[in-house]
Amino acid sequence: MALNRDFSYYVKDIGSGLAHLDLAVEGVSCAGCMMKIERGLSAIPDVTLARVNLTDRRLAVEWKKGELDPAQFVDRLAALGYKAYPFEPVRAEVVEAEQSRFLLRCLGVAAFATMNVMMLSIPVWSGNVTDMIPEQRDFFHWLSALIALPAAAYAGQPFFRSAFTALRSRGVNMDVPISIGVVLALGMSIVETIHHAEHAYFDAAIMLLTFLLAGRYLDQNMRRRTRAVAGNLAALKAETATKFISPTEISEVPVAAIVPGDIVLLRPGERCAIDGKVIDGRSEIDQSLITGETRYVAAEAGTAVYAGTMNISGTLRIRVGAAAEGTLLSEISRLLENALQARSRYVQLADRASRLYAPVVHATALLTMLGWVALGASWHDAIVTAIAVLIITCPCALGLAIPAVQTIVASALFRAGVLLNSGDAVERVADVDTVVFDKTGTLTLPELDVVNAAAIPTDVLQLAGRLALASHHPVAAAVARASKATSPLEGIVEEPGQGVRGLIDGVELRLGRPSFCAAERMANEILGTDPEISVVAFSRGQERYVFAVRQQLRLDAAATIRSLVKRGVAVEILSGDREPAVKHAATALGVIAWRAGLTPTDKIAHIEDLKRRGRTVMMVGDGLNDAPALAAASVSMSPVSATHLSQAAADMIFLGKDLVPVLAAVDFSRKALQLMRQNLALAIGYNVLAVPIAIAGYATPLVAAAAMSGSSILVMLNSLRARRVAPEVT
Repeated sequence: MALNRDFSYYVKDIGSGLAHLDLAVEGVSCAGCMMKIERGLSAIPDVTLARVNLTDRRLAVEWKKGELDPAQFVDRLAALGYKAYPFEPVRAEVVEAEQSRFLLRCLGVAAFATMNVMMLSIPVWSGNVTDMIPEQRDFFHWLSALIALPAAAYAGQPFFRSAFTALRSRGVNMDVPISIGVVLALGMSIVETIHHAEHAYFDAAIMLLTFLLAGRYLDQNMRRRTRAVAGNLAALKAETATKFISPTEISEVPVAAIVPGDIVLLRPGERCAIDGKVIDGRSEIDQSLITGETRYVAAEAGTAVYAGTMNISGTLRIRVGAAAEGTLLSEISRLLENALQARSRYVQLADRASRLYAPVVHATALLTMLGWVALGASWHDAIVTAIAVLIITCPCALGLAIPAVQTIVASALFRAGVLLNSGDAVERVADVDTVVFDKTGTLTLPELDVVNAAAIPTDVLQLAGRLALASHHPVAAAVARASKATSPLEGIVEEPGQGVRGLIDGVELRLGRPSFCAAERMANEILGTDPEISVVAFSRGQERYVFAVRQQLRLDAAATIRSLVKRGVAVEILSGDREPAVKHAATALGVIAWRAGLTPTDKIAHIEDLKRRGRTVMMVGDGLNDAPALAAASVSMSPVSATHLSQAAADMIFLGKDLVPVLAAVDFSRKALQLMRQNLALAIGYNVLAVPIAIAGYATPLVAAAAMSGSSILVMLNSLRARRVAPEVT
């Protein structure tokens, strides 16, 4: 019975007569795999796009709708040697975690076996130049075989499986010569042991696997994980809405059943499911997940509201402008997905060098063996020499050249307050020549502060703070923090959209809008002094006070920006905030290039324009509206206080209230890239020197393994220099 595979559930109609399908692909490990897959699928008629995201091993395919069956993509990938299935975030995360655990188990087995085999090899090495009898030497060799053979069979699976898959699809990759070298070394060791030879090469084979597994495990765990993005977006999407089906009757319906022009009811505490405009009612809207602004926005007739925002206090009637796929939240999701699929222009140097590795090594080893036979050597000696060539040219140093630096720099960056969220972020930051900052929550601290607290009498500040504890409004929370109040007043009444009030000793206390407290004149005087100020008023009987609340610039923001400029990095500010507020911050920080009132699309357009002009852009932002721009930039950073979506889209997360981690990321990354290039030069130089020695027959497999290990140690020691960076703010 033929198996019918229906992929229609996973296929998306993206308009213009095109269909889209995301596939998870197993076995993608380097740029060569990416090119092989993309070329293979692009050759299928009607396919307009085939793009691999190496970060999450996700393949995006687009094609002209018609007779093309998407199952053909899976068949073509199978013919190329890759297993594929429809991309589902939960399944992909499980597979990724299992692969990581498997590599770790293999590494543990290989490392344990290496230590034990090396301990058994020491007496053999010393015995060969003293008085060890053949029987004792054979005993140690057989003990080594008992440890190395099962350990290699288990720990070598990642390489053996990959090599077999490549050969089955009539191709080669880096794992083919590795597997051949290990298998031949083990096989020759058994033959040598049976014939009571002085040398066996179990230690060389298992040592190879240990070093290579270490590099592969590091690479596996440094890759960017973006699967939480869909979950974070989904959490913001309300699946139903309360729709007016008549002027006096409402019904809860799925969002998919709502069309533009409908009227919906949004009650306090509900998350908005649609984009639209308020036609009746008054409330406050929490738009922090959309705009990054922590202050609530007043909502009244004519106010635009967006899907994903939270209604705080009053009840609103909203005329629908867009629902389901047409909302701002859906647009942000689409922009983010497109940006995450975009190909980084920085191809890893190790991948470039390793693409030529397999064919060159195979040809060199084969020619070495045939050359020695032609010169009259025995097949035994010729094969041993060829094995030495395979081992001595093993890409261990080449494989560690990048991951070793990445790991050490990741540790150093952590101490500097930077967490890596992407494996190749360090390489991309090194090329940055332009840093684009969001303002709110990035250049400023996320919490609001009362800037005139010192001018308020202590007893008034305490009373206002106790009132503020009864409110969840971020401005009220700033007053509560400034007063350090711990116990709210009893009998507090909240007036939706206005403030809170209560009685103490028969005197009414109020905290909220200036109009609620009859303090409009005082509030207007303060608002005229600073465009970024927000006000909250307090009244006690006939007394009136106004608290000036604002987000403070990070203390080291100006110094960090000056230091970036001194390093040749241009700095810009892109913000969705009001122009006066952005201009005020830019002036205080000495930033000439700034833009205000930008949408997510505007930010992406500006970043893309910078990239077209040859700039390498790092975006630093924290709001949901920054997430697509973060993903579209060459590299990105978010503060730890950022929304979960922004953190998922960012390549780096920085901790604390200081901005100096941005400078640390630039300094460490530039040093790291320098060391990566040095490591690659060391690895290539080692092969240039060592290969002729092995071809000439002066290196046994054991010497070859020792030389290979020495080159790896040299690469690791050079990588340790990445810690010697001390970013200074000037």
